[in-house]
Amino acid sequence: MMITSYADSALSLLPPVVAIILAVVTRKVLLSLGLGILAGVVLLSDFSFGAAASHLVSTVTSLVWDDGALNAWNLQIIGFLVVLGMITALITVSGSARAFADWAHQRIRNKRDAKLMTMFLGCVVFIDDYFNSIVVGSIARPITDRYHISRAKLAYLLDSTAAPVCVISPVSSWGAYIIALIGGILTAHGFADTGHLSVFLQMVPMNFYAIFALLLLLCVAIFGLDIGPMRQHERNAQKGELFDESKGLPPGATADLPEADTGKIMGLFLPIFVLVAATIYFMVSTGADALASEGLKFSVLGAFENTEVSESLFYGSLVGLVVTVLLTIQQKISTSMMFTGLKVGAKSMLPAIYILLFAWTIASVIGELETGKYMASLATGNIPFALLPAVLFLLAGLTAFSTGTSWGTFGIMLPIAADMAMGSDSTMMLPMLAAVLSGAVFGDHCSPISDTTILSSTGASCHHLDHVMTQLPYAVIVAVLSLVGYTVLGFTGSVAMGFITCSVLFVLAVLGLKIATK
Repeated sequence: MMITSYADSALSLLPPVVAIILAVVTRKVLLSLGLGILAGVVLLSDFSFGAAASHLVSTVTSLVWDDGALNAWNLQIIGFLVVLGMITALITVSGSARAFADWAHQRIRNKRDAKLMTMFLGCVVFIDDYFNSIVVGSIARPITDRYHISRAKLAYLLDSTAAPVCVISPVSSWGAYIIALIGGILTAHGFADTGHLSVFLQMVPMNFYAIFALLLLLCVAIFGLDIGPMRQHERNAQKGELFDESKGLPPGATADLPEADTGKIMGLFLPIFVLVAATIYFMVSTGADALASEGLKFSVLGAFENTEVSESLFYGSLVGLVVTVLLTIQQKISTSMMFTGLKVGAKSMLPAIYILLFAWTIASVIGELETGKYMASLATGNIPFALLPAVLFLLAGLTAFSTGTSWGTFGIMLPIAADMAMGSDSTMMLPMLAAVLSGAVFGDHCSPISDTTILSSTGASCHHLDHVMTQLPYAVIVAVLSLVGYTVLGFTGSVAMGFITCSVLFVLAVLGLKIATK
């Protein structure tokens, strides 16, 4: 089928706009994503409904079978989710989750400490955002539930540590991907001798959104700054309603599981530790194999640049599952309880998998429509150079919001930002690249069709749109001060002035929120 390109047309925005608006209005995520997908394939087929139906079938099929082979990435991510659901359920069945909650209750004495613990874990487990959200959610949920912290707040804690930490950490799947992109960009513009890692580290303090999103999260955890829909969710949690029960069980929830009375905290910590260690091992191992196949010398950073993320997550989770099963057997849990846990755990992940499949489908359709290229084209034109960092931040945010992918936004917008800088003032290249990274994370945080947002909801066992709507006000606050910071940076040419401006605005925003939430 001949695919109609919409790279120069605002019509390319129609599918994501339909999906997002309908999701917010109807609160039916799958229906909204489905209608967005239909709108997209109809556009791609130039309104030929027969061709649209055929293209829809091929697009959905490609989620599992692509280019004559299994779609390993998608299948391994789905497998990772199913296995994580099983591990979580077995930990619950063994009584280890309750034992950990009882143990932590003696040491974590209030809501603030529970939130800080979750944030700390999110900052420590930084190797991948998917991994971060699911694993930290599994550990923290028994504690946040004990202190009546809403699942929406837990999802915010997970999401606003996962991507911001990963995007400023060089030893993470995000960091490695960004370093590889930047390396290619620098080489293309004649900076082949520049250290790619050092360039990435120089960009960290320029990534205003990531830094101040983490700082705002810290203030929310310490001072209880509950605004917008989050305030109502927290009030409901105080009454024992951790999530909106009228909508049914959220993704990742395991209802009516039997729990043993002999659980030990080691039954939670050991599987999670093994899971983390095994995943890191496989990430380094697959990266090392890729380097060896290209005749390159091994380095940790090089391994992370070439690692197979989905494969590592899947195999790491299998190792974690084996350890969890062995511990459960050692604890003399009955076979029927174990199989119940495995079945319920796998089933608990189905809602998240359905949403993820629909999100991947609409992302594929949006990619064929070239929505990202259309968004990027808006940056070209007679825009004053001093405004470019702020404009790139906004466009990267809108692109990530519309496409649901930070990584795709990086791939599209970073080369454009570099070309703009080289055409005007090469000294502004790094701030402009950082503005793209910053904006992409912002857009990803706000987008209902983002896979990271979906998995943060799953890790917290929170209804997806509840997470999106409760996180949105915090994301917008940080985005506004970041936008002002990039504007100041553009006019002054000083990263320090931009950062100071953001800092001053941040303090004022926190003081304002404290007054508003009294």
